[in-house]
Amino acid sequence: MPLINSLSAPVSAKDRFALIELLIDAVDSGAAVGFVPPLSEGEAGAFWDKAIADLHHRAILVARDDVGRILGTVQLIPSQSPSMLHRAEITKLLVHSAHRRKGLGRALMKAAEAEAGRLGRTLLTLDARRGDPVVDLYGSLGFVEVGIIPRYARNGDGVLEDNVVFYKEL
Repeated sequence: MPLINSLSAPVSAKDRFALIELLIDAVDSGAAVGFVPPLSEGEAGAFWDKAIADLHHRAILVARDDVGRILGTVQLIPSQSPSMLHRAEITKLLVHSAHRRKGLGRALMKAAEAEAGRLGRTLLTLDARRGDPVVDLYGSLGFVEVGIIPRYARNGDGVLEDNVVFYKEL
């Protein structure tokens, strides 16, 4: 199983580029992660630059192979609101298409839960496109489906698709 660790600033140019490639691969292979194909390197880079600049308010966990290449990532964004310091959002679970169905997504999610626990967060939220395989993963990890938001986001073909909202108490 790959090593999972948290990125810290400064992020190397090699890791930044690997994250850009990972996001482009995910979008090009149909992942519902807030972008539509084709995703340019500039757009992907701008996303990661903003996320990396916010490392003091989020954890970016990465799964690496035995030579240090990034194969997947997930983000944990703890709430900063004084009345919600017990919760965090999990977002942007990405596994490179060549490494899917090998347990990386599950391992990244478990690492995100552990990080949430370390930060004293007891409620996690996340969402996914209805019908995506990741919906089953979240259910198998104990996330509870809250409901479905119809016509939430456009896919690459411009069709509005539904979104499923989940939570989990730790």
